Parts: sequence; structure tokens; C-alpha cells
Amino acid sequence: MGVIFNLAVGVVLVLLLLTVILWSAKIRRKPVQKKPQVPVFQEELAEEVAFPVSQSDSAPKVSKQPIPEIPWHYGIDRLVLMVRDPNWIYAYWEITATKQEEFNEQFGPEAWSSSRPVLRVYDVTGVEYFNGNNANDYLDISINDYTDSWHIEVARPNSSFCVDVGRVMPDGRFITILRSNIVKTPSLSISNLLDEEWMWIEGIYRSITNLRMGSSPMITEETSQGLGIIPLGISSPGMPDKKH
Repeated sequence: MGVIFNLAVGVVLVLLLLTVILWSAKIRRKPVQKKPQVPVFQEELAEEVAFPVSQSDSAPKVSKQPIPEIPWHYGIDRLVLMVRDPNWIYAYWEITATKQEEFNEQFGPEAWSSSRPVLRVYDVTGVEYFNGNNANDYLDISINDYTDSWHIEVARPNSSFCVDVGRVMPDGRFITILRSNIVKTPSLSISNLLDEEWMWIEGIYRSITNLRMGSSPMITEETSQGLGIIPLGISSPGMPDKKH
């Protein structure tokens, strides 16, 4: 009896030992699962709402056109004279390199550099055909080679002027490079010229009676005289009324 008990106990121990060995081997073969790492900062992307756009609704692409700049020079030899007021005139000009070469070819290779530029202002009041030598008088204004415009004080109202841009040679000769147009300064006093007589149209004259009295001194005066007389003309202000 004791032998059987000892044998049974030995079998049980062997079974337990085998169970422990098999369990340990199973644990070694099982892969270890790693925990996922959670990022400290999570990036969120917002979805944009897109609206369908048809081809007809899309605006055409307009390309920006560069704004053109006003050129300093036009490559044209010219001298323009303008009237500013009764006492002042204004001149602007352009002398091309071709003109300078022609000057040197005619008067010598050093003619341009050895001469000095001058603006000559002629008083041509009453001169019918000005040829450069028949002016009433003239005034010389010294300028430099980089000047292309000048305000000229003439202090002569109701007078005509012409201007030359030229060079004064070492021997004193004046050579005209460009000649301007002729301008006339206005008068400082009220003009003594009478206006032309203008015939009134009867229909227009009668229609002014529909205007409110006092809207114009002329209309008030004419309408107060009635419609029997139609004025034949209007003269300059301050002139005596003409009787017909």
C-alpha cells in the first residue's frame, strides 16, 4: 500500500513538472506587444469647403499693362514759343545730336564746343515777314547746353515776338540753330474792338418771356420793353446801345 502511494505521488510530481516546462516554453514563444506611442502635440488639419465653379463664372485673367512714361525727348529738332500773360512768354526746345553734328560739319569740328548757347528774343511787332534781320530790336539771354526751356519776361503787352536758339562763335557771330513760331502777348487794357452784330431769332426772343423776371439783367430789360421791338445786335459791355 505504501509503495502504490509513493508511486502515485511520483507520477503527480512528474506531471506537474512537465506542465510547468510546457507553460514556460509557451510564454517564451509569445511575441511581446508594444504600446503605441501617443504624440505630445497632435496636428489637426481643417478641411476647406470647396464650391464648384463653372467655367463661365470664372473671371478672365487680366494682365497688368505697364504705365507708359512721358519721354524726356522725342528726337525732333523744334522750338516752340507760347504766351503766358501780357508780360511773359515761354519757350521750350529740343536739339538732337544730328543737329549738333551738322553744325560741326559746317563750321568746324570744334565749333560746338568752342561756342556758347544763346536765346535771342526778337520784337517783331508790326513786321509782316520776319527774316531774322528786320526785327524792331532783340534781347540775348545766355543759357547752358543742358537747358531746354525758359520763361522770358518781355514786359510788352500787345506785342509780337519770335525766338531763336543759337550759338555765339568766338568772333561774336550769332548762328541760328532753331527758330520758333511768332506769338502775340495780350493787352493789359480792355479791348476797344466791337463785337459783331448778331441777329436775334424771333422765336428765341419770344421764348425768353417764359423765364422768370430777374434771372438776367439783359433779359429783364428787353422783356420790360415788350415784344414789339426785336433787338438787332449786342455790343461789348459798356458801349452805348445802338439805335436802329
